[in-house]
Amino acid sequence: MSVMGLFFICVFSVALIYLWREGVLEASWLQEGEIAAYRANGGRPPNAAKTGLIVFLAVALCLFSLLCAAFFMRMGSYDWLSPPLPGILWFNTAALTVASGALHVASAARKTAARERMRYALSAGAVASLVFLFGQLWAWRDMIAGGFYASQNPANAFFFLLTGAHALHLLGGLAVLFWTIAQASRKEAENALAGTVELCAIYWHFLLAVWLLLFALLVGWADTLGVVCRRLLS
Repeated sequence: MSVMGLFFICVFSVALIYLWREGVLEASWLQEGEIAAYRANGGRPPNAAKTGLIVFLAVALCLFSLLCAAFFMRMGSYDWLSPPLPGILWFNTAALTVASGALHVASAARKTAARERMRYALSAGAVASLVFLFGQLWAWRDMIAGGFYASQNPANAFFFLLTGAHALHLLGGLAVLFWTIAQASRKEAENALAGTVELCAIYWHFLLAVWLLLFALLVGWADTLGVVCRRLLS
């Protein structure tokens, strides 16, 4: 559990540092008189969209942390029997890695005003994300075809729960990503489009990081890494 705990602490620390730098954590309502400018972020008001995303990611992280904590507590029970994981999960992990990399390329292209490269990178990220989702559905089909139902064993139930929760977050991101691609095709203003692309890239990096931890959890690596971390910290 130390690996998961350290990861969540790191992400929460990054979120708090960002909110503090943006001046969001300042109690401006307690100050007397008119607030002429923010003391943080060079006197500029915080970016509302990015701040909202950071807060949403922190909330999503709370959800996944609770699910992972429940996973660790439940796996010690006598009726826990880990199912053989579908091999396509490895391919799905590669697909999501490609999607995150494509969004990173798109975010880098927005800084150089390379609009066509940005649009192609966004499309590549969307396609790779769809491949990941269809691969997850294939993994569910393999589990059901093998007789590993959610009601049969708590380990099976957690497999469907964790992968399903992650897939729902990815579906929500895809809706915004498709809208961003449509905006890029309609020659949307550069500033507005660049901000949206940056937010998409941040979200996909988050999805990849969460999936890698969930994947390690399902495969059984997280427990081994936890033992290593405890030995290093002891």
